[in-house]
Amino acid sequence: MPKNSKVTLGLPHSDPVTESVADLLTLAEPLDYKSSRMSMGLSPGAQPAMGKGLLPSPGDEEGRPAWNSKLQYILAQVGFSVGLGNVWRFPYLCQKNGGGAYLVPYFILLILIGIPLFFLELAVGQRIRRGSIGVWNYVYPQLGGIGVSSLMVCGFVGLYYNVIIGWSIFYFFQSFQYPLPWAECPIRVVNGSQAIIEPECEKSSATTYFWYRQTLNITSTIEDSGGLNWRMTLSLFAAWLIVCLAVIKGIQSSGKVMYFSSLFPYVVLICFLVRGLMLKGSVDGIAHMFTPKLEKMLEPQVWREAATQVFFALGLGFGGVIAFSSYNKRDNNCHFDAALVSIINFITSILATLVVFAVLGFKANIMNEKCVVENGEKILGYLNTGVLSHDLIPPHVNFSHLSAVDYQEMYGVIKTVREDSFSQLGLDPCILEDELNKAVQGTGLAFIAFTEAMTHFPASPFWSVMFFFMLINLGLGSMIGTMTGITTPVLDAFPKIRKEFLCVGCCIVAFFCGLLFVQRSGNYFVTMFDDYSAGLPLTVVVMLENISVAWIYGTKRFMQDLEDMLGFRPYSFYFYMWKYVSPACLTVLIVATVIEMSVSPAGYNAWVEELASEKFLSYPPWALGVAYSLIIAAMLPLPCVFIARHFNLLSDGSNKLSVSYRKGMTKDLSGLEEENESRFILGKGTPSPSPSPIYKAQPPPPLSTVHLAIKHSPPPLSLLFT
Repeated sequence: MPKNSKVTLGLPHSDPVTESVADLLTLAEPLDYKSSRMSMGLSPGAQPAMGKGLLPSPGDEEGRPAWNSKLQYILAQVGFSVGLGNVWRFPYLCQKNGGGAYLVPYFILLILIGIPLFFLELAVGQRIRRGSIGVWNYVYPQLGGIGVSSLMVCGFVGLYYNVIIGWSIFYFFQSFQYPLPWAECPIRVVNGSQAIIEPECEKSSATTYFWYRQTLNITSTIEDSGGLNWRMTLSLFAAWLIVCLAVIKGIQSSGKVMYFSSLFPYVVLICFLVRGLMLKGSVDGIAHMFTPKLEKMLEPQVWREAATQVFFALGLGFGGVIAFSSYNKRDNNCHFDAALVSIINFITSILATLVVFAVLGFKANIMNEKCVVENGEKILGYLNTGVLSHDLIPPHVNFSHLSAVDYQEMYGVIKTVREDSFSQLGLDPCILEDELNKAVQGTGLAFIAFTEAMTHFPASPFWSVMFFFMLINLGLGSMIGTMTGITTPVLDAFPKIRKEFLCVGCCIVAFFCGLLFVQRSGNYFVTMFDDYSAGLPLTVVVMLENISVAWIYGTKRFMQDLEDMLGFRPYSFYFYMWKYVSPACLTVLIVATVIEMSVSPAGYNAWVEELASEKFLSYPPWALGVAYSLIIAAMLPLPCVFIARHFNLLSDGSNKLSVSYRKGMTKDLSGLEEENESRFILGKGTPSPSPSPIYKAQPPPPLSTVHLAIKHSPPPLSLLFT
């Protein structure tokens, strides 16, 4: 509630009394809601009854937008949590960390920290019906910086995440041609007549060349900006235009978009899985993926990466989860929602992994056959020139139809006989397992490995269009949640701002800030922001969220609030997870992240045009300063808000009450007796022996019209919504 606003408790009176807020509260002691029972119509020391009495009346829900249906809300949460990371990060981690064995630590950590923390964010957002800033101002104002840090991280992530959507848009439109433009290396004309294959492409591959040179036109170092890439600039503009149109009306517009953007990726993934299983070698890829390497489960690094993936897969700490749930009815079963969305997210990751490795298995077979043919021709050349003896070749080998098994047999014989000079022959082993072990993730998976595999599909443009349209929708769902995490807290704090103006303004500012990422060196900044802007700050944010609810507000009180809200008491499992297990896991994760950042060299993979390959380079001092400033900027609101509120330099934010809270306060105060009203307002006085219960229907006593301003320490959640 604004500082000088007034709540009128009015009954007919010929002489209404009007006092200023300052006059009324000059000698007033601050009210401690935690100890006061008068606000609930209870005698001191009595415990509040948990039940429907603590829930707001239907009229209290007015004034805040709401989801049109439960399905729309679930799709919004699924669209936000299921993103690009499910397609190109989770499969990579599975391949790197033991295949099927990685699923065991992932699922364990999903149960121990993923679902409990996701449930916590859903519950506080639904209960308090505010965005991330408002929620943590109510729970514990000194930690109100949690919401600001969430908003900062959302901003950083949104800037570069939409660039990836822009890349997908570019590839989407490039897919409407046959053959696909990345199917073959371009031809360069030299001296007006001689045609040669582009050297950079010949040294790498057609898809790699198209990505680095024709799409990004990338420079060789981060220090050489190279100017704007106009095609990527237009793609970024298109991406922000789509996002702006999707969120401009709040959940009224984004909720409708979610029906398509959340469901369409599943249609594409299922189509790709069916098509992939029909391809030669797909079973090899899937078998390689799910063959468990149990020894990997004993490595701490595997558990750390599983915890990090669980953490980011559900979108914890971004504020989008809280913002979406704040538009729910307060009696919605958010416990069911938390379990449902988490399981859908996990199943989606498994589905995406099946698709990726079915396609990569096909690609590995293609590349292995190509390797066999090329090296078979080398051996045939050595036989014709007399470098190798025909006696080394098994009699059943047919060079016109050389199989991988026959080549392996020849390779083994030649390596054994010509051991001293074998390296000079330049023969490759052509082992399928080696191709399958080539780990790719992120843009390397989506824009290089997967696109190369699709060039071998029948009707490859169709599958390419479908794939990149899926990436656009996956990214759009996450961007809608990210933008909601930004706009909802701002609209809660400044309700007079029109959401349309705010959304358009945010998108315009973000587009111009995003020009940093569409320079020719922009990909290096995308990597920097991805590595530094979100990881550590978000982990700290969720850690403080957990502490503020479980240890400051109190787990028992929170469980009582949940029982009041849901109509049943959640399992005791959540009590112990919130109180002990989740904070311990998050502490270990923070320590491990800091150690890794300290030990690992800070740098990026630069594309060197002369070598036509990537090379790891360390960040120059100025770039390292930018990287660490991202972490500091994201975490700075935490100590700043704490210090400012500790020394009363900043309002605790609790005067900006939600509409439903203000209505509930007016309704409840009108039922108090005069003496109890004075105690409620001024925080002093003795209650009458039998105070009137505020939830009983009885005529209110005569009161003078009084104008109030309520300033208080943060009340329990159950008191906020009586």
